[in-house]
Amino acid sequence: AACSSQRVVPESLELLVDRTVTFQEILSAPESYQGKVVVLGGVVLKAKRLKGGTQIELLQLPLDKRERPMLDRQQSQGRFLAIRQDFLDPATLVEGSAMTIVGDVFGAKTDYLDDVEYRYPVVIIKHLHPWLAPSYTDTQPRPRFSIGIGGGTGVGLGGGGGFAIG
Repeated sequence: AACSSQRVVPESLELLVDRTVTFQEILSAPESYQGKVVVLGGVVLKAKRLKGGTQIELLQLPLDKRERPMLDRQQSQGRFLAIRQDFLDPATLVEGSAMTIVGDVFGAKTDYLDDVEYRYPVVIIKHLHPWLAPSYTDTQPRPRFSIGIGGGTGVGLGGGGGFAIG
């Protein structure tokens, strides 16, 4: 499980990352940023095996200060493809799971999104950080309140009742 003390961007890649490049810039002109190392986040839409690796289609989402994708899909600026150049079984990439990717901007690939051509920015994965559900959700304890009311009757002269707050 990904824990909060674990680095999302490995130390070996940190100095290579260009944090001034935004996803919007990459989306509008991917060829202009070819070779730049960027950090992007999103949720998996689908994944498929390629001859030379695995392609992951992600819905881009802005990253928070801990480099986790914010799960408000309405904040997305588009989709992108992340290519892993070795085998990664697409069955292990659960649709809707969040991940942060460190990678090289490679350019763009035009493919169909439903019946329309869509130009996807392409990033070659250097590091992939999946956010597992238990560590990604807010696990802070929350107060819970319940009220119970009880009552009863007995045969003969007995009877009873009760009230509790817990």
